[in-house]
Amino acid sequence: MPNTWFMRPVPSRIALFSPDPFDAGKVLTLAEDAANHLRVVRASLGDTVDLRDGRGAVGSGTIARMARGSVTIDVMETAMAEPLPPIHLMAPIGDRDRMLWLAEKATEIGVTSWRPVLWKRSKSVSPRGEGTMFMGKLRARMVAALLQSRGAWLPEVHPDAPPDRAIAAASPGVRILLDAAGSPILSAALSSPVTIALGPEGGIEAEEKAAFVESGFSLVTLGSTTLRFETAGVAAAAIARASTSHSTDTHV
Repeated sequence: MPNTWFMRPVPSRIALFSPDPFDAGKVLTLAEDAANHLRVVRASLGDTVDLRDGRGAVGSGTIARMARGSVTIDVMETAMAEPLPPIHLMAPIGDRDRMLWLAEKATEIGVTSWRPVLWKRSKSVSPRGEGTMFMGKLRARMVAALLQSRGAWLPEVHPDAPPDRAIAAASPGVRILLDAAGSPILSAALSSPVTIALGPEGGIEAEEKAAFVESGFSLVTLGSTTLRFETAGVAAAAIARASTSHSTDTHV
């Protein structure tokens, strides 16, 4: 089992993602994506790499074998990172490229979960980010962001949901809905866990907003200008992360 201490990453090392668990003193075999990446960065046998599994495990090892379709790592040491205070993001189903960008930045910030919401005005967007193929692209973007940021936890990705189901599945704790008519976000008491909901291009219908308010979501605003949903999502998540960075409440 991994130790409970968290190793400080070495920025110059190559970082690799493992979908499987890894343990110190054992051999880890990674598939073609990892092998291709090592060829691109011109890695060599014996080079030290960092390892992540997206579920809190971090480690380091050395490259023992490189083949066209796989790479073998001798795992040297492992650790388990503490989860960050929970921040749950209800992202709108919208333009797929903007959704991918938001997913990337949300992973870098350390968002705990990602729940795509199909608002009424989401249906008029094309091409929008939904379906099995898109979810595969979204996960790949999150993995790349995790490695780049040297994080330890991938967001938990939930299935697409209409607003009523998203509300029913929302975690307890602080709940905020981004809205121009709300109070300044800095006036909100953002103690963990925090759930952030944001609407799609074109905004939220009045009845949708009312349903969120009735379920305990507070309306907050990021300022006087109208932001694209991906900009608003990153700004709100970053403020929530900064506000909860010293929290010890890690219940999801």
